[in-house]
Amino acid sequence: MTNTIYQTPVCKMKIFKNLFIELSAKNCNMHCKHCYIDFPSTKNIKDFININYLRENLAYLKKQNPECIYLTGAEPMTHPDFNTILRMCLKITNVCIITNGSFINEKKARFLKKVQNESSNEIITELSFAHFDELKNDEVRSRGSFRISLNAIKNLVKYGFSPIILFTNFYNENPNLIYENLKKLCQKVNYEIDEEYIKINNYTDENQNDEEQISNWTQLDCEYGRTLTANGVYVCPFLSNDYRGRSGATLADFSQKNTLETNFCADCAKNCEMYYGIDFSKF
Repeated sequence: MTNTIYQTPVCKMKIFKNLFIELSAKNCNMHCKHCYIDFPSTKNIKDFININYLRENLAYLKKQNPECIYLTGAEPMTHPDFNTILRMCLKITNVCIITNGSFINEKKARFLKKVQNESSNEIITELSFAHFDELKNDEVRSRGSFRISLNAIKNLVKYGFSPIILFTNFYNENPNLIYENLKKLCQKVNYEIDEEYIKINNYTDENQNDEEQISNWTQLDCEYGRTLTANGVYVCPFLSNDYRGRSGATLADFSQKNTLETNFCADCAKNCEMYYGIDFSKF
């Protein structure tokens, strides 16, 4: 009999392209079933990242020459200083807002266009969907979320934006079916979406033990970026504020290596592309 010892794979950052900024760890106006965040059931936590702490870290970021800054949450637009933070980040590079779309009314879309015109960099939006059918989507996310997301798309398109749909494949649908139906859905709000603007991610269940050994992968977010939170730097949004994903205290000094030891890591390895990061070579 031979004893086989499985050694957890080590992932090394290839290049610092992406910074994910967690504007709030648990403040969101939707509590979706497929979300990896453990929201409190009794109260709304005001855990916003401090803007002065953020300003100090952005000073270090300039030296990295990143491709894109991603504003994440929970829901990033709940941050009381969101507009100021957006402008701060646009001075450095492109900014992608990962949002449920509930704050993007016509006034907000017009504001985003104005801010983008003031900058040499671009604003990108990633809008969440769980299904192309309204009832199935709202069952996973929340009542009314389907129409909220469609309205956000309509407002963004009106002001010249081409939003990316971040589709979590909760029901394990065929990707070709998803592409076909999302294109039809977007046409209803005058958005002729290209396939490159649809990101289909596998559903990640943090409560399901995945004992499959990680041997290879295509692209991981931790290979190209880090996540800045109020509590320090972490390897990816999934592992924000999880000790297994801690990478350092500030952007001045963080580890460029991490071990792929969690269920999230196993699911990311099986995903066809980065969960959150954008592959700009496709556009």
